Amino acid sequence: MIIRYALASAAALALAACGGANDTAEAPAAGETMADATGGAPDPGTPQGFVDLAASSGMYEVEAGRLAQDLGSSQEVKDFGAMMVEDHTASSEQLSAAVVAGGAPLAVPPQMQPRHQQQLDALRAAGDDFDGLYLQQQVAAHEEALALLQGQARSGTVEPLREFAAEAAPVVEGHLEQVRELADEAGGGA
Repeated sequence: MIIRYALASAAALALAACGGANDTAEAPAAGETMADATGGAPDPGTPQGFVDLAASSGMYEVEAGRLAQDLGSSQEVKDFGAMMVEDHTASSEQLSAAVVAGGAPLAVPPQMQPRHQQQLDALRAAGDDFDGLYLQQQVAAHEEALALLQGQARSGTVEPLREFAAEAAPVVEGHLEQVRELADEAGGGA
């Protein structure tokens, strides 16, 4: 697949706060995310807010996948982590291409949001509970990512971002089904 699993995490909470598209928001200054520029969570209803959430989710997924490969107990968790690293590396490239195609003033943020960093920190500290926590985070992340992508595909105002989201959503849905199965098998349910 050209675009593999695009995003995970952070969207559902932000979507709840979203009242609709707002393309008049100023782009963040160099080195800051939309959340930094506005003092709060990115608004997924804006093109830059979507990019901020999508990029942060991708960064989280790559790092969490690497942790799963290193710290996971079961081969299934290790394999899923490897798939997330591969898929999110590819999707980050696709997102970057969509941002460029979408034109200024869009920019990919240089770092993940604090929420995603906190999730990684929790995984690092999980010890013997790593697999269960990882799968729990992955189910939530995929549910949130799917909602983010579907919202962008439905009502995004920047065509390359909308196309990216529309192509990525089915892949995310497939990964959500897979991680739910893993969680059920591990006794973590979803």
